[in-house]
Amino acid sequence: MVYATYPDLAGKRVVVTGGGTGIGSAIVDAFARQGAQVVFLDIADEASHALATGLAGAEGVGHVPRFIHCDLTDLDAVGRTFAQIADEIGPVEILINNAANDHRHKVHEVTPQYWNDSLAVNLRHQFFCAQAVAGGMKAAGGGVILNFGSISWHLALDSLSLYMTAKAAIEGMTRGLARDLGGDGIRVNTIIPGSIRTPRQMALWHSPEDEANILAAQCLHERVETEDVAALTLFLASNNARRCSGRDYFVDAGWYGA
Repeated sequence: MVYATYPDLAGKRVVVTGGGTGIGSAIVDAFARQGAQVVFLDIADEASHALATGLAGAEGVGHVPRFIHCDLTDLDAVGRTFAQIADEIGPVEILINNAANDHRHKVHEVTPQYWNDSLAVNLRHQFFCAQAVAGGMKAAGGGVILNFGSISWHLALDSLSLYMTAKAAIEGMTRGLARDLGGDGIRVNTIIPGSIRTPRQMALWHSPEDEANILAAQCLHERVETEDVAALTLFLASNNARRCSGRDYFVDAGWYGA
């Protein structure tokens, strides 16, 4: 894919959570090629180092993305990491809350600890990452926060009750943050991917039969790729979307059935 160029993104300080693999890695790549200063957080060390190394010297990359290992379920680590970023490169101007884990589960298997762990990895950190950057954005006169939801709860997919609980809550959280932070010039939106062809999804969940069923249920009978999500993310982060806030933006090829 050839991305549109957004001159205002050049030099922007961007943080991408879960940026080492899958959708996150495509977003890191896309922002880096816009000339942004990208820091990405992940626990997948090998893949993350390989991504950063691979982008060194790539076309349009004026700032090699920086990887910081951060377990987003550890809120003390989250606080330290964002303080480190602010100290070293300045206040975050764009936050991409992408990290999540769509682990499958059955209702009878869920324990209180499993519940807490699931919401910690899929919901809680999005709020506290936003909280960590909001002060710097306010002082700068504005910023952008993009939270990642999921098509899953809109379709009521099976074996994902806790994941869907978190992803539904993210849309509500986005509206609340957009209202509370909008007076400070901070835009907050939700990006809702459909079924994305990532290595993880293809390896764990998608059989040829699943692939056929998904394509048949979509208005556009083409798989949504990570680059499609990255393209929407670039637009919403740019000044071209300066009047977009408090809304949900789908990139799902019009998927209306399971």
